[in-house]
Amino acid sequence: MIDTARFLSDLHRLRSFGAQGHGVVRPAYSLPDIAARDWLAGRMGEAGLQVQFDPMGNLFGLAEGSSLLMGSHTDTQPTGGWLDGALGVIAALEVARAAREAGGPAISVVSFQDEEGRFGGTTGSAVWSGLLPLAEADAIRDTEGISLAEARQALGQRAGGFIDPTRFTGFVELHIEQGPTLDTAGEQIGIVTDIVGYREVTVTLTGQQNHAGTTPMALRRDAFQGLSAFNTRLNDSLRNVVTPQSVWTIGHVAVAPNASSIVPGQVRFSMQWRDGDKDRLGRMQTVIEATLKAISAEMGLGLEIGPCLGLEPVSMDRGLRARLEAAAEKVAPGRWRTMPSGALHDATNVARLMPVAMLFVPSIGGISHAFKEDTDENDLVAGLRVLAHAGGLGA
Repeated sequence: MIDTARFLSDLHRLRSFGAQGHGVVRPAYSLPDIAARDWLAGRMGEAGLQVQFDPMGNLFGLAEGSSLLMGSHTDTQPTGGWLDGALGVIAALEVARAAREAGGPAISVVSFQDEEGRFGGTTGSAVWSGLLPLAEADAIRDTEGISLAEARQALGQRAGGFIDPTRFTGFVELHIEQGPTLDTAGEQIGIVTDIVGYREVTVTLTGQQNHAGTTPMALRRDAFQGLSAFNTRLNDSLRNVVTPQSVWTIGHVAVAPNASSIVPGQVRFSMQWRDGDKDRLGRMQTVIEATLKAISAEMGLGLEIGPCLGLEPVSMDRGLRARLEAAAEKVAPGRWRTMPSGALHDATNVARLMPVAMLFVPSIGGISHAFKEDTDENDLVAGLRVLAHAGGLGA
């Protein structure tokens, strides 16, 4: 039987690594991240699992023989919440531990590295799944200019070989919803039907750096004004292409030289868009690129669009999903729903290798990727119980 007190205790202990107020700062390969992984490795070992780090820092707690894999990630956004990813890993650990104590079934646990995107997004599972070669990943640099190859040195002697995915029969990931649907409806469980796809490019607009006091407005080639004009026009340009479920975001912006008395000569920014339809993602890309080209031509700005990164939409495995639905009805009768995931997850990459499924618990106020991220304790336990039932363990 699962031990809910032990589960909650471990969840709060993980929270202490990188804790800042109510939130957590534990980016991939940071000192708190490595310390958290070492603690988690110890807990996996105490649970009787075989512990192994792979070259990316993905941490596995392996059951003997063929097993069902459960887990998520333990790295956070630069200023993140305490449950994003962490819930899925600690819940998986509790299910695996309880299963061993009961004599079965065989459950293995994983904490993937860099899901949150210090080096691009779901990086650890992308490398493990074969989507992204390690040599290519090593060349990626974060916003501070540090390469993944340099960051991975923090693993020291921990890293071993890659785990053979054929030893797993499937993958199930428990996660907070990171949106308002369940909380607004007063429901406890969401069973994921599919995960949206996404695309992302880095855009550079180059104008003319000049004096902010003496350069007439009509003569300026202000790179930041180019970004402002693009952002405004894009919303109108996409209107006839998107649905209410489509989203797009300019998230990271770097203005150069970023001084109050200088007309910005260059702006570099991320452009990301998400949708559940692969063709619509392509149509959105066409509109985005056309709008960028029009703005740059009208304002006399140089334009550079970097490589387009992304993941395709993924549907959940029907068999695993049916197990989750049956478990949800046992744990939260009449208080669960099926729903898509607008957030990206490691399950997208793992689906290249094996059947996958996901379940959600509510996020209070729909808040995530923020220090205020939280979930009611009763909902956390409900998610754990559904996961345990779906894994073949009485809860």
